[in-house]
Amino acid sequence: MGQVLSRIRKPVRRGGVERYLLLTLLSFAASVAATRLFLELTGYPQLGSRVLHIAHVLWGGLLLFVAALLPLIYANRWVYDVGALLAGIGVGLFIDEVGKFITQTNDYFFPAAAPIVYVFFLLTVLLYYRVRRPVSNDPREDLYRALEAMEEVLDHDLDRRERAELEDRLERIEVDQFGTLARALKGFLNSEDLWLAPRRLGRIERWIRTGLALEARWLSQVRHKAILAGGLLAVGAVTLARTLGLMVGGRSLARASERLGELVLGGRIGSDRQLGLFLVQVALEAAVASLLVVGAALLILRRDRLGVGSAYAGLLLSLTVVNLLVFYFEQFSTIVTAVVQFILLVGVLRYRSRFLAPQSVAKPQV
Repeated sequence: MGQVLSRIRKPVRRGGVERYLLLTLLSFAASVAATRLFLELTGYPQLGSRVLHIAHVLWGGLLLFVAALLPLIYANRWVYDVGALLAGIGVGLFIDEVGKFITQTNDYFFPAAAPIVYVFFLLTVLLYYRVRRPVSNDPREDLYRALEAMEEVLDHDLDRRERAELEDRLERIEVDQFGTLARALKGFLNSEDLWLAPRRLGRIERWIRTGLALEARWLSQVRHKAILAGGLLAVGAVTLARTLGLMVGGRSLARASERLGELVLGGRIGSDRQLGLFLVQVALEAAVASLLVVGAALLILRRDRLGVGSAYAGLLLSLTVVNLLVFYFEQFSTIVTAVVQFILLVGVLRYRSRFLAPQSVAKPQV
């Protein structure tokens, strides 16, 4: 056992892991949303016969198996992109049927199923932000990444910018025990026989550059603030309307008291515990609505930092806590609301990074 443990090495984060996890996240969310929408529109059809039922969890398992096999069989870097995409779709198809596997009655519509899917997604988002943190300057990790980047040479895809980044990484290794190997690799990169590919932007990189250019041209601070304030007011008003039980178009305030009765009589609240959860949801939604409206008001009054802080707190509370309760009672009908809240949160964070980030102090010229 000791000999086996001695062979275990400290794990090294793979280069490009942020892109792979982002692909998994997006395909996972799209898979669950598309599956639920398709089943809702088609009346929940079943593929099979009187004896067999080919559930979509099987297709999810198949895609997960293919995603696991690809990096074991092939060494090309494109395998990780394909594997991340298939893994996201596969886990979405798999976890969508979690209600069947946690209930003795195989209840696909079990109320806790949607919150479980949502929590799983949030945990993956947390992992994504975790791996986005910069890695420490460890020579062993630098050499791992350098050797991985050398695959670009074999695929005739190494350009000048990538070579410069690779040389910088190898320079940090030259003073360590791996210095001999690093110098040899650096000498190869500087050889005249090395063919460099022309610089080509990937599709995603082109989209990002185009988006940043449009942002700089059209989305000034005033416009960005106006969009944020309008969005916060709209989401806050909708959230407040939910707490009052009002319908779009407006009805009497008696609708608010009828809402609780509908939920109880309709079977959506069948116990004191569920009633307590519903009351907690109403209270938290009222708090979220207040934070969003206050945040919008502060932005309008040019108290940007306080406004952004209030909006951030409200959106984060809604996305991480309130939506769990909403998913419990209303299942996947609140997906669109969660997406809108997430987009608004990204807008708040972007406004903070563009206009409220502390400016670096210029050093005096000597």
